[in-house]
This record gives sequence, structure tokens and C-alpha cells, in this order.
Amino acid sequence: MSTNQSAQATRADGGGVPDARQLRTILIAVSLALMAVIASVTGLNVAQTHMAVEFGASQSTVLWIINIYTLALAALLLPLGAVGDRLGRKPMLVAGLGVFGIATVVAGLAPTAEVMLASRVASGVGAAMIMPITLAVITSTFPEEQRGKAIGVWTGVAGGGGVLGMFLSALLVDVADWRLLFVLPGVLVLVALAMTVKSVPNSRERTAHRFDTLGALVSTVAVVGVIFVLQEGPERGWTAPETLIGLAVGLCAAVGFGAWELRRRDAALLDIRLFRERALASGSVTLLVVFGVQAGIGVVLFPFFQAVLGWSGLLSTLAMMPMAVTMMAASGLAPKLAVRHGARATMLVGTATAGLGMALMALFVSVDGGYLSVLPGLLAMGFGMGLSMTPSTQAITASLPRAKQGVASALNDVTRELGTALGVALLGALVSAGYRSAIDGRLHGIPQGAADTAREGVANAVEAAGGTGPQAPDLLHAARESFVDGWQQAMWAGVAVMAVLLVYLAFRGPAATPHGAPDETETMGTMQTTGTMQTTEMTETTEMTETTETTDAR
Repeated sequence: MSTNQSAQATRADGGGVPDARQLRTILIAVSLALMAVIASVTGLNVAQTHMAVEFGASQSTVLWIINIYTLALAALLLPLGAVGDRLGRKPMLVAGLGVFGIATVVAGLAPTAEVMLASRVASGVGAAMIMPITLAVITSTFPEEQRGKAIGVWTGVAGGGGVLGMFLSALLVDVADWRLLFVLPGVLVLVALAMTVKSVPNSRERTAHRFDTLGALVSTVAVVGVIFVLQEGPERGWTAPETLIGLAVGLCAAVGFGAWELRRRDAALLDIRLFRERALASGSVTLLVVFGVQAGIGVVLFPFFQAVLGWSGLLSTLAMMPMAVTMMAASGLAPKLAVRHGARATMLVGTATAGLGMALMALFVSVDGGYLSVLPGLLAMGFGMGLSMTPSTQAITASLPRAKQGVASALNDVTRELGTALGVALLGALVSAGYRSAIDGRLHGIPQGAADTAREGVANAVEAAGGTGPQAPDLLHAARESFVDGWQQAMWAGVAVMAVLLVYLAFRGPAATPHGAPDETETMGTMQTTGTMQTTEMTETTEMTETTETTDAR
């Protein structure tokens, strides 16, 4: 894609090419909007007990308050990203920030669990309007030579923003009131809204094809079904009727969506044929695995910090910050490495480093070693994931034409959400299974009631130890050592997954390019954009002419 084409794509609102100062403002605006969305995914995790007490809600209801946001967000990303392409990315971003902001205020003041649930659904809808547009604004506004750096900042915020949001949320819960959790995203939204209205240019798609309404509906059903299974399977049981029904509905809808999109071809919401391209396929697979591993690590780390090391929620969240900071730094470095060595080489190094980090944690984690036994692995994982995410995101966005950047961004985001849910479900299940298997042989001499409680999880064992008298140290030791055993099993499984991804990227990653040559993702995006840009440029020329005529009339 040439810089000239990039400039033309920003003139849908009659404006000119953004200068360097406006580009910085645009990047800050979309990053703040993205931070608000990401922070709301994880923020309420630290307030589960507070909500249960204040609302008189069951644990199931509290989990739905947390998960319904992610469910609505993931389900609507693809259709709302496509709507934003057509109606205009700036109006869609402004509307999404408005919906999200109002829903955040309602959630902060919610008097009942029912109101909280409704506000979280509305927040998810607003987030689905915001998230794909933030990346689409970058890819449709920034010149080619600056786009990689901007996407690096975006991926750094997307990867590390959740941990930062959780840390600030834990700080607010510990020192103030849990309802203040909604202040952070509320403030971020207000600032992002003001900057968006003032500085973000508009761009949109003009197409002769009707909107793929059926494809949008079926894709929503498919994502809801799959995410529901991944979220509720560990809680309800993988063979529970609700889980099996959700799985059947999700899979059938996914197959139906694929068949329908192949039939629609060029008029499809998402052209399935594009997954034949190495860049798009490898970028999507990499993000799926990387975000799955990142989310799964969180499932393992927090019980380790809190139940094994006895740390508070705030200190546990702070302990995650080195990984988040390293990830953000690597995301900023990745575009330079991709330009010099190619996207595939950068993704390979990132994947190998992240896998090495998991191996380090599996090898050295111990109860006695504490935090220092996992810190080197955390740093390596953060650096590796940061290197992997930016070129993967670029590979996806460059594989679709400029007029479809909302869909490209939504595909990128859906992949992240699916990976997150999959990682939590699978790594969480592996840790739980490993813990139960290891603790059975360590409960000799422990009272039956306390032993049964301890089998449910390490946190349950810590609580049950208070009523076992002289056996308390033995029970605590058994539970903590068993959790470390489960941790190691989950980490080695993660290493195996990263190894498979490494082999896949070596053979099917974006095509390797010599030093200084344009990457495959860039040339592919240029080729695919050419046809679409003809229609877009004609529309933009008409809009610019109308603007000029209006000015003359005045």
C-alpha cells in the first residue's frame, strides 16, 4: 500500500493528510479507548467477593457479571467491525465510546445484580463497537512507513493493558471501594472521546454489495456458542447438558457461517478463502496461541501468589507487572525487527522466547523459591509474546483491503478473545487435574472432611487448614507442593503447544524476505487494496467535491 493511498483513505470527511502531531493524537486516542475496553475485561475479577456480599448473589451470578461482558464483546466484534467500515469509523468510535461510557456509569451505580448484568451487556456492545475500530483507524490513517510502529503500540496496550487495569483495580479495591473500579475506564473513555471528536479523521467503505446480515447473525451465534462452552465448561462440567448444547450450537453455526461465506464470496462478511494465505492464517493462529497462553498463565499465577505465597490481591497483581512491561517494550521493538529481518523471523524468535519462558517456569518453580523462581520465566514470556503479537497483527490487517479494515481488526480481536477463553479453560483444567492427582497421595493423616475440601483446590485447602489443628502445616505443605506439581504439568503442556506453533511458523509463516525488501503482508495488502480503492477513491472524490461546492455556496 502506498503512502499516497493511505492519505486518500483519510479524506472521507473532507480533511487532508494528518500531520505528525495529529497522528500522535490519533494514536493516543485509540490507545486510551482500547485501554478502557481491555481494563474492563479483567477489572472485576478482584471484586468478586464484594459483589457477592453487596448484591447477595451466588458465585454463578457473579461469574456471569464478569463473563457476560466478554461474551457480548466477542460475539459482536465481527458484525460491528463491518458496520463501522460502512457507516464510518469515526462515528462508530464516537458512538461506541458513548454507549460504553454510559454503561460504565450505570454499572458503577447499579443497585442490584440484575442491573449490573444489563449494564455489563451494554458495556460489551459498546466495547465491540470500539475495539475493532481502534485498529482500523490506525491501518487506514497512518502512512505505511509509520504503520508498523503504531500497530506495535496498539498491540502493547492490548497485551499489557489487562494486567495494568487489574493492578489499578486491585489498588482501588484494597484502599477504597470496589465501585471505584469503574472510574478508571470512565475517565479513559471521556478523554478518548474528546480526542476522537477533535482529531480522528473519518474513513469508510463504499460497496455495491448489500450488508451480509445473515452472515453477521450466524457468526454471532457461533461465537456465543463457542465462548459459552469455554467459559462455562470448567464450571458446569464438560459433559453437562448445557455445555454440550452450547458446543453443538456453536459448531453448527460455525460450519453454517463458513458455507454461507463461501457462497457469498466477494460480498461476504469475511471471505473464508483468505485463510489460504499464509500471512492471514499464521497471524491468526499465532495470536490465538499467544493470547491463550497469556490468559492461562494468569489462571496459574494468581493462586500461586495468593494461596501458595500468601500474598494479597494487590501484591499478586503487582507481581505480574514485569511481564506486562516487558511485553509492551517488545511490542514497540517488534516493528523494527520485522522490517530488518522479516515478519516470520520475528514471530519465530518471539514464539521461541515465550516457549523458553514457560519451560523456565516449569523447571524452576518451587514453594521455597517463591517469586524469584518464576520471575525469569515471566520476563522471557512477556518479551516473546510482545515480539510475536505485532507482526501477527500486521499480517492480519495487511491481508484484507483498506475498505475492510474494520473486519480485519475484528478478526484480529475475535482471535484474541477466543484464544483467551481457550487458554483459561484448558490450562486451568490442566492445573486443577494435576493438583488433584498430586494431592491424593499427600493427605495421609489429614481428617476426612479437611482432606475432601483440600481436593477442591489450593485456596480451599488453605482455608480448611485452619480447622485441622496440629495437622495444619502438613495440609498446607501438601496443598502447596501439589499446586506446584499441577503448575509444572500445565507449563509443559504450554511448551508443547508453543513448539507446535514454532514448527508451523517455520513452514507456513509469512514468506521470508531479504533485508530491506517489502514483506509479504505489505505487498499482499497493496495487491488486494488496488481494486477496492478504485471504488473508495471515487466516493471520496465525490464527497470532497460536495464539500467544496457547499463552501462556495456559502
